[in-house]
Amino acid sequence: MSSTQELRVGRRTVEVKRADKELFPEDGITKADLAEYYRRVAPRMLPELRGRPLMLERMPDGIDGSRFYQKEISDYFPEWIHRTAVAKEGGEVTHVVCDDTATLVYLASQACITAHRWLSRADRPRSPDRLVFDLDPPADEFGPVRRAAHQLRELLDELELPSGLMTTGSRGLHVVVPLNRRDDADDVLEFSRAVARVLADRHPRELTTESRKDARKGRLYLDVARNGYAQTVVAPFAIRTRPGAPVAAPLDWDELDAPELTARRWTVTDLGDRLEKDPWAGLARRGRGITRAAQRLRTLARNEGRK
Repeated sequence: MSSTQELRVGRRTVEVKRADKELFPEDGITKADLAEYYRRVAPRMLPELRGRPLMLERMPDGIDGSRFYQKEISDYFPEWIHRTAVAKEGGEVTHVVCDDTATLVYLASQACITAHRWLSRADRPRSPDRLVFDLDPPADEFGPVRRAAHQLRELLDELELPSGLMTTGSRGLHVVVPLNRRDDADDVLEFSRAVARVLADRHPRELTTESRKDARKGRLYLDVARNGYAQTVVAPFAIRTRPGAPVAAPLDWDELDAPELTARRWTVTDLGDRLEKDPWAGLARRGRGITRAAQRLRTLARNEGRK
């Protein structure tokens, strides 16, 4: 018989129906476990979610069942959940905005296993404060990802751009650059493409910007498509829909070469010290614009093109 559990979260009581439903059958992780996990990580996760439109990855029957990606907020979601209407082609869509722990737990009660966030905030949706490079390896190998991350960081340092690092909980890493919200999403996307092209030109045997898999020829794909307007990326500390319930986790650059590091190093049941340390502390306050970095990049490209 299906169970219902009530969780007291701040001033709210959130009802978790089918609380004993196993969302990760091989691991015995239930919907109640999902809700409790998100309640536990909320202090670290919410700063990366507040004010941002979300896309919800929901799997009501668990990771062995069907999934759907939800942008438009459901009519039955409670009124106390924040929401925002943003423009889309031919109209607008009203997204969930997760500003508090109760909302995070409620989303878990709706079998939202993974929250995907915008790179901009709802008040200025065309002005991102993050830029993300997704390092997507050609196979389930982590060595190429480590090398690409080091290579990308070296280039970003040359461009005088700060950066942070995050496991995706899937196959690769995300390299995150904080921005100052002064640039339009279209310009940020074009800049990220230019950075990826320069990096791929430096390491043509290892890296590629080819979006078609059959054109990559075993090289790691520098994916920057998520920087476009209304695109989303997995949120820090979000659970991924894979066996073992791996978690996307921020990390320090000096952890990149740790022998045990993989894209799925941390899980729901094994977060280690991830909640005690904050590798991204102060990163958001170091946000830059792309104008000077783009000028430096053009100079680098011209100089390297003459070699």
